[in-house]
Amino acid sequence: YDNTDMAGMKLRQFVGASGALARSMCQHSSTNAARSAQAYGGMSARAMSSKPPTAIVMMNMGGPSTQEEVHPFLHRLFTDRQIMQLPMQDYLGPWIAQRRSPKIREQYAAIGGGSPIGKWSAIQGKMMEKYLDVASPETAPHKAYIAFRYASPLTEECVAQMKADGVTRAVAFSQFPQWSCTTSGSSMNEMWKKLKEVGMADAFKWSVLDRWHSHPAFISALAGRIEAGLEQFEESDRHKVVLLFSAHSLPMRRVNAGDPYPQEVGATVSSVMKVLGERGIGNRYTLCWQSKVGPLPWLGPKTQEAMKMYSKQGLTHFMAVPVAFTTDHVETLYEVDIEFVEEAHEMGVILKRAPSFNGDEAFGEALGQIAHEHLKTGTLCSQQYSLNCPGCVNPTECRSILNPISPYARVKDIHASA
Repeated sequence: YDNTDMAGMKLRQFVGASGALARSMCQHSSTNAARSAQAYGGMSARAMSSKPPTAIVMMNMGGPSTQEEVHPFLHRLFTDRQIMQLPMQDYLGPWIAQRRSPKIREQYAAIGGGSPIGKWSAIQGKMMEKYLDVASPETAPHKAYIAFRYASPLTEECVAQMKADGVTRAVAFSQFPQWSCTTSGSSMNEMWKKLKEVGMADAFKWSVLDRWHSHPAFISALAGRIEAGLEQFEESDRHKVVLLFSAHSLPMRRVNAGDPYPQEVGATVSSVMKVLGERGIGNRYTLCWQSKVGPLPWLGPKTQEAMKMYSKQGLTHFMAVPVAFTTDHVETLYEVDIEFVEEAHEMGVILKRAPSFNGDEAFGEALGQIAHEHLKTGTLCSQQYSLNCPGCVNPTECRSILNPISPYARVKDIHASA
């Protein structure tokens, strides 16, 4: 989720709280990862080209790739009622976006001028395509499409390209490993909404890859990133390093409504520590949360506060591990690499960060494996997808699937009609 750095926002409480939630949504931007199909798995290029591609839609929030895109990005964010509800939002949302744009441009300038998520997402999509064309010739060719909420390619741009390409079968593949209604959930809702708006409700047959927080290939790739990160320390110091698994925080009102994000992040941490143990790595670790803003309660402890409290216990070596992010973005390159590292220096401790997946081949293969298993088994969605949160705030839209590949009903609808 791209960090929009709303820390320091001196607005009334309701503005601060809504801005905090908005910031938790901002993640991932990309250019279209499309490429021409090639022959794989004994299938000729001519045969593949005669078939429409199987669409694997990589769904994220997006992030501004240039300075000029910052304000449009924030405008879309703060006027989106699926993410936040503000009084007089048609007026207040644009005002907040205008007010925050200069500060956000400064942050992007500090990391090269824009979000790098577009570049890395496109590369990851191409690796996934290549894997799928080899592993699943019966559903080839495959094409990665990217659908973003607040930056190009927007959801409506994505589906227009799919229609032009003749797509009939599509997989909505959330690029958030752990499910949260604020990220994966709102992205799914946006897809179904946009399809209806543009008259494509029946254009594609859909299945959903809604969560993959404990998939063995993902866990193995994450363990590899941690191993690579530990090599930044002197060999004699590696056993001292405390792993700070750092995920974007979530407002407690969302947690108390039953959002499964915290437990799914915890499951990822437990799974990867088991794999690391099997590889002979037994570092101590903790799970912490970053990017909390606004006056209302959020999940804690904050990553930088956990490091500070541990330093008072005499610990001196730390490594931040982005556990819920799939590429570099402002929250790794700016918040961790600049802000947290500066704080560590002031504390007199050492903080480094495990490298993000970016162009990691193991992660690209993991995406391919996850998508391949989904297609091979004919899975519609995970078992959990059909269960709304106990305190669901959008029961009409949440957990829907438009034009599914097989019969589908939400748990609440089944019991309501019984």
